[in-house]
Amino acid sequence: MTVIVTDTGFHLEPPIPAFTSLAQLPFHEGAIDLANSDDPAALAPYLTDLRLIRIDFPSFADGRGFTLARRLRMMGFKGRLRARGHVLADQYTMARRVGFDEVEISDDLAIRQPVAHWLARADWQTHDHQSRLRAG
Repeated sequence: MTVIVTDTGFHLEPPIPAFTSLAQLPFHEGAIDLANSDDPAALAPYLTDLRLIRIDFPSFADGRGFTLARRLRMMGFKGRLRARGHVLADQYTMARRVGFDEVEISDDLAIRQPVAHWLARADWQTHDHQSRLRAG
């Protein structure tokens, strides 16, 4: 089972189409899984057709997924971006800033880092480094 984290807390997975891998393109049902080592440029012809892209985070210390999310947004992807795997509550602010809409975590991680940990970082637009510098 997995938990979806958004700015409003924990949610259950809404019904979605089957996820397709990059290797299975051009056949997809609107949702695709990207490994953190995949090249997002391969998705360019499909970006308008995709509703959800899920990017894998195999380790909390591997930030390549953040770069992929930013690149996809810069390429014009307007659908939902989801980080999946080993993303910590401390990384939620960065995930939102680079373009992720949500994070998919395991039930075990949700127990170790309850909803309060994630909600403490949900005001990601206000509490950034540049705002604090301008205020001081």
